[in-house]
Amino acid sequence: MDKKTVKVNINGADYEVEAGRNVLETCRSVGIEIPHFCYHPDLKVAGSCRMCLVYTGMPARDRATGELLKKEDGSFEIAWMPKPAIACGTNVAENMHIITDSEAVRDCRRSVLEFILLNHPLDCPICDKAGECRLQEYAHAYGREESRYVENKNVKPKKTEVAGKIMLDAERCIQCSRCIRFCNEFIGRSIFGFTKRGSKTEIAVYPEADNDSNYLLNVVDGCPVGALTEKAFRFKMRTWFLKAVDGICAESSAGVNTRVWSREGRIYRITPRENSAVNQTWMSDSGRYVFERFNSENRLSRARIDSSPCELSYAVDRCVEILKLGSVAVVANAWQTLEEQYAAGELAKACGARIFMASHLGEDDGKLVSADRTPNMRGAFLTGLVDSYPGGDLSELAGLVRSGAVKTVLCLRENLRALGFEAKDFKSANIIYCGALENETSASAKVCVPLRSEFEKRGLWVNRQFRVQKFERAVEPPRETIDDLEFLMALLRDFTNASFSIPSVGDVRRVIASKIPQLKDCWNVGPEGLQIDGSAFAEIDFPETDAMHFYKNQHACSKE
Repeated sequence: MDKKTVKVNINGADYEVEAGRNVLETCRSVGIEIPHFCYHPDLKVAGSCRMCLVYTGMPARDRATGELLKKEDGSFEIAWMPKPAIACGTNVAENMHIITDSEAVRDCRRSVLEFILLNHPLDCPICDKAGECRLQEYAHAYGREESRYVENKNVKPKKTEVAGKIMLDAERCIQCSRCIRFCNEFIGRSIFGFTKRGSKTEIAVYPEADNDSNYLLNVVDGCPVGALTEKAFRFKMRTWFLKAVDGICAESSAGVNTRVWSREGRIYRITPRENSAVNQTWMSDSGRYVFERFNSENRLSRARIDSSPCELSYAVDRCVEILKLGSVAVVANAWQTLEEQYAAGELAKACGARIFMASHLGEDDGKLVSADRTPNMRGAFLTGLVDSYPGGDLSELAGLVRSGAVKTVLCLRENLRALGFEAKDFKSANIIYCGALENETSASAKVCVPLRSEFEKRGLWVNRQFRVQKFERAVEPPRETIDDLEFLMALLRDFTNASFSIPSVGDVRRVIASKIPQLKDCWNVGPEGLQIDGSAFAEIDFPETDAMHFYKNQHACSKE
């Protein structure tokens, strides 16, 4: 259904825009930025900062007849409002005229900034928000060159710890109320609030209350200044030194869009990336630290055969020799990308192997951490690795190993000991472990192949909405590791004695697009992902649902 549009005039130019949107979002949609502090697209409008003041007008009407008044050239006579209006709280209407850049508007911005900066500390050089601070940016763009304030500034509390993960500097707060509204609207309870009055107003947390939440760090992302900073990232690195790439959170099947920030091969933080169809602008706190499990002390850094380090190429050749012995089972997983799952399926066909998978379930929080704690279980259905939702262990495969029906197990990233295997099973079969982390399986496997983490490669995952989403490589991988796709295709080539060259991720995507109808467009997935039809799997009893729409519907009603 086509959206209703209206005609507006912005700074003398005519545009046709979506009806019902506020002036701020409308101007942004046509490439005109209006400065703001308190407004957030996913929160209720507060209209408290007044930074987004603009002048608006509507066609004038004759008071006697009600007819629209026109000038000699046929254009409408505009009746301008006597005072500026906040762009965030004013919706566009047919033939509305808007001025976002004039001397009067610029004077409004200068005055608002001067008022905000009266008691603001001049500590930009040591503030963790420097480089991404709205107040700093707007002060340079719209503020006065020097302060006229000569009185002493009000002193407010500094370095107040919130829930063990946020540092609150109340003297930097500009009372935008974003943190208050987020906690009330998304988390569902009050955590932050204003105390005192006038120029002494300050932000504080409710004492002796439950001030923790798995989503509390979103207030740090939303804070336009340095009042709220993340304790784990505080004073670790300046943001302008960091490289940011688009990622997808591997914490669960929610498929939260993220931005991964790194420098010189080290990841410093993960923040949410806006995607209105998936996570809006939020993410869980726990999802921000998934990269920590790939710390150097946890990594499988060298290939091994019978517990002895060896060259990676030699380990790959040994895998081929073992697979050719027959009676093979492949343990795939839902952390693999679509491309890797497809390659695993092709290798299993060539080996005559049966594929096994295990589910990893937790509690669904009804927001952005789903019950399925893997990012790509839907991909396993689409690529044909499974046709029913797998159980929580591999006891069936363990039984086949004990009976002698399976003599070789190619295990991809799973810990067999945690999924039903016993120590004696590692003596009954040739266990090949391929993964990025050391575990009980890698300690006992005949061959270990070090793979790369999700931050060291690129690929596609399919989230709980059946939305195909891509993530990019954030950091360079350790030298002695191999990409999953490269490893699987090398096995397939050597096992079948074929002569093809190792395909790239893009090559495999095009093959998938040509062979799986639902994924025909997966070779060209945009930053917001590709929604596909998952109706073919409607009867599958998935343990989680797309819970985000409950919040969206509630939020939409609250704005009306």
